[in-house]
Amino acid sequence: MAQPVFKRVLLKLSGEALMGDDAYGINRETVSAIVAQVKEVVEMGVQVGIVIGGGNIFRGVAPAAEGMDRANADYMGMLATVMNAMALQDAMKSAGVPARVQSALNIEAVAEPYIRGKAIRYLEEGIVVIFGAGTGNPFFTTDTAAALRGVEIDAEIVLKATKVDGIYTADPKKDPAATRYDQVSYDEAINKNLKVMDATAFTLCRDQKMPIAVFSIFKDGALKRVILGENEGTRVGA
Repeated sequence: MAQPVFKRVLLKLSGEALMGDDAYGINRETVSAIVAQVKEVVEMGVQVGIVIGGGNIFRGVAPAAEGMDRANADYMGMLATVMNAMALQDAMKSAGVPARVQSALNIEAVAEPYIRGKAIRYLEEGIVVIFGAGTGNPFFTTDTAAALRGVEIDAEIVLKATKVDGIYTADPKKDPAATRYDQVSYDEAINKNLKVMDATAFTLCRDQKMPIAVFSIFKDGALKRVILGENEGTRVGA
């Protein structure tokens, strides 16, 4: 049996990934399908940390947030990520995957506070750690939170799970001539303004020499293929 090339990874899931084909909210079938892919790699002995976005929930209240103080709007978004983290933890439990939610905001009634040492201990015990509330600070995206947590937990790679199977020269839905990159450098991703992650996240990964893999979480078995080091999606590195 093929062996994983990564022992510990940080998986970044967008909130939109949880919507499925719905306009907003959480689609249970979609969440279960994502959890099934995570379970597959956990059973291979891979330690998995997850950072999750909140766009699927925040999208529903975004019109009300227009004109709102940016920091307040960002805190609302952080709370949305905690809701998603709780839903993901529940789906993990149903699938028999041990998981814990750690929040960068202090909401101890529903989630543990983020403590780096405790998170690493959970990972070493085979428990999936779901990091909610982003970095805990406004003006930073959950992509940046993924890069930060990835570095903090000594992950070997950040896995950016999207709806598209990698980074393209243009939007493949709008431009049929768009081609997928197999590999791209950090600087190229930043200079070409490739929108898959924000520049702050790319810069942090570049400075800490943290590789990134971009792939589609909706392709069956894609996460496992990335973990096995197969040619899946796009790799961002030096």
